[in-house]
Amino acid sequence: MARFQFPLENILNVKKKLEKQAKNEFGQANARLFREQEKLEAVILRSGEARQKLKAALSETLSVTEIRRREEAVEILKFYVLQQQLAVKRREKEVEIAREKLNEAMKERKIYEKLKEKAFDEFMREENRKEQRAVDELMSYKHGAKAENA
Repeated sequence: MARFQFPLENILNVKKKLEKQAKNEFGQANARLFREQEKLEAVILRSGEARQKLKAALSETLSVTEIRRREEAVEILKFYVLQQQLAVKRREKEVEIAREKLNEAMKERKIYEKLKEKAFDEFMREENRKEQRAVDELMSYKHGAKAENA
């Protein structure tokens, strides 16, 4: 039996490598998004703590400068929360782009795998036809040899 050789094997291998690279990029983008989300949670927590301190300061008898300082801290933390939310949105977009690239790489790989599968099926059908022809020739030869001997 002949050996099956897919003519587009090199391209299929490249597609597999591209898919693996896209998976890695997707994983890295997800990791960056996760880190940004953790930062956002930490800033929100700090902002909440600052608001609590401000409320406590307003109920106590503190100086006006201390109250203003705490109000400024709350405002600064609000600004950090907004910045971090924007950073999270950017990372989400990066993850979506990486997901789209991964999906495209997977589609391309699957296309070439289907082509390989079809080529292999055709190869097997051709091999079966050759084998059947050989069997038919052998049977014809045996039948002809029996007819001559009789």
